Amino acid sequence: MVEEFQPGSGLSRREFCMRVRSWVGAACVLLMLVSSLTPAVMAEEVSADRALVRWLARKDPRSTVRTDAVVALVSPLGEPAVSEFLATGYDYAVRRAADAKVRNLDFAKRVLATHRPEFSPAVFEASRRAVQGTDADREAFVRTGYAAAQNSDRSAREAAGEHARAIAETDRAFVRALAVNDPGAQVRGAAVWATRPGAGDGDLVEFYVHGWVSGGRLDLDSHRARAADNDMAWRATARRLVAEATEAEQAAREAAGEAAEQARQAAARAWRTVADQTTPARTAWGEAERVALAQAENWRLVAAAAAGATSPNWQAIAGSAAGNESEWMAEQTTAAEQAAYWKALYEQALAGEKEMTR
Repeated sequence: MVEEFQPGSGLSRREFCMRVRSWVGAACVLLMLVSSLTPAVMAEEVSADRALVRWLARKDPRSTVRTDAVVALVSPLGEPAVSEFLATGYDYAVRRAADAKVRNLDFAKRVLATHRPEFSPAVFEASRRAVQGTDADREAFVRTGYAAAQNSDRSAREAAGEHARAIAETDRAFVRALAVNDPGAQVRGAAVWATRPGAGDGDLVEFYVHGWVSGGRLDLDSHRARAADNDMAWRATARRLVAEATEAEQAAREAAGEAAEQARQAAARAWRTVADQTTPARTAWGEAERVALAQAENWRLVAAAAAGATSPNWQAIAGSAAGNESEWMAEQTTAAEQAAYWKALYEQALAGEKEMTR
């Protein structure tokens, strides 16, 4: 985690102090929202919130999101800091991630993580220098340095000829199958390009050596970013609706006479709205779990196919395949945890509606 606190991705001392002051205010909001929940639901929410922020701190593809999530997790204020990050800090981190300097750093890190030095030495070294260098170094890498290093590595591979000689018809057939059946859009796109009309063995080599793992990383990153962005929007709506339902329920309990019945009906409708609002999130996290399992199984099969291969092309994907399987299995766990959170909120809302209609 320490590596994420780099210029262009972290918080200044002034920003950190401002964030701490906002956490104090967030503590009051958190106490209001959870006061009407049962202890079991409160524990479920706190656990799910912290689990989500831990996931963002470790896995979000945007360095600013990872950094700010770490700051929230280690804050001495505890859960209010986590709550504040989910309420407002995440959106701020996403906006900062759009800054060109931050994007360049994230790009250089992704390239470094997906190019092995034994197969793409020029790209590996250029991306390493960019990550460790200045903003100007990273801008130059994004604009021209990455492409130049790619061309250098490809020229060296073509001159040696080892990778091209190792291409077999079964390798071509495998990539053609990936172009149709791979569960990841980026891998499918890379496979389509490698097997396009007019493509040669050199294009297949490029796919095996770096296009496959790069596409796999992009599929994983986009899955994570999409899930996080959607969940934050749903949570913002849920916080507002729960607060409104809690307020309506309190008003119903304090009302008397004919007004009490109308107030109870209003509170029941408010809790029903909360229950209905959980549907997109419960559905999406269920789908995310299905996708993660499919991806994990896909990469398990790839790792098995590469394990006994002697071709340098398959050796290039072997290590990454096993790692990708593990990453997707972790995504399945995260999806299951968040689905459980939304299910608990749904059940809480149904209980609230039932209570107001008795």
